[in-house]
Amino acid sequence: MKTVFMGTPDFAAVILRTLTESRHQVAYAVTQPDKAKNRGKKIQYTPVKEIALENGIEVLQPERVRGNEEFIQTLRECRPDIMIVAAYGQILPKEVLELPKYGCINVHASLLPKLRGAAPIQKAIIDGEKETGVTIMQMAEGLDTGDMLLKEAVEIGSMNYSQLHDRLAELGSKLLLKALDLIEEGKAEPKKQDDSLSTYAHMISKHDGKVSFERSPEEIERLIRGFDPWPGAFCDCGEIVMKLWKAQPLDEDTRGIQPGTVISADGKGMKVACGGRALMVTEIQVPGKKRVKVGDYLKGNRIEAGTVLR
Repeated sequence: MKTVFMGTPDFAAVILRTLTESRHQVAYAVTQPDKAKNRGKKIQYTPVKEIALENGIEVLQPERVRGNEEFIQTLRECRPDIMIVAAYGQILPKEVLELPKYGCINVHASLLPKLRGAAPIQKAIIDGEKETGVTIMQMAEGLDTGDMLLKEAVEIGSMNYSQLHDRLAELGSKLLLKALDLIEEGKAEPKKQDDSLSTYAHMISKHDGKVSFERSPEEIERLIRGFDPWPGAFCDCGEIVMKLWKAQPLDEDTRGIQPGTVISADGKGMKVACGGRALMVTEIQVPGKKRVKVGDYLKGNRIEAGTVLR
């Protein structure tokens, strides 16, 4: 089929790469505009643009889709059979959704109707879900509300965001090709979502990584995994901002100890009181340095028992 692909981050880039290796033609790759990154303000291409250029696919980067007649006319002239969307970053208007022969389908990283929205992978981990997955859905005007075509689950286990992201991107690629075959053969069986079961995963900001030690050690451990590598779970340790990268809940009663208090810090890690029990933090990072095990950090630095992390 003749396709137009719309996506922006790494998750979408993995799917686009798989699409380029299939029998389907990608007429355009549509992605968000390039942005200046880091202190040097060097322009950085989106991951989808990188993959598109590697494969000789023309890239379109409209500032906005809604009301952009020039962009929409380009799509009309392209006459795609189907449009494929994966974490694009803009809401598509009805005239775009209805433009292709088979409409628009979305590769969404959750088991819809659970976790609609921008950050379903992170939220699945942070909320303590046992499983998540990928849903291929026919797009409608609402946010991730369209009929479901295919769905497959993945157990989360102890995966962090980066690991789960890669697993779901791989799964999404496989399901997309299967969905395209079903659509082309007229065998797709759309299933409506039960809106009463829907939940929402809001967009993540770097401030969301701030740790509250009033929470249980399990909640904090999931926050650490859910925000690895970005934005990272962090706290204030004296005058420095410390990132927490690995931790393990302990079955140790800390009631009566102020949450955030360092109980001990040694080669095993940094034991912290939180939510009535203890958390053993084993990997940290301080500004300007790499991630290290707590034991290695303590070879040249001190973390005093009684220090209160905030």
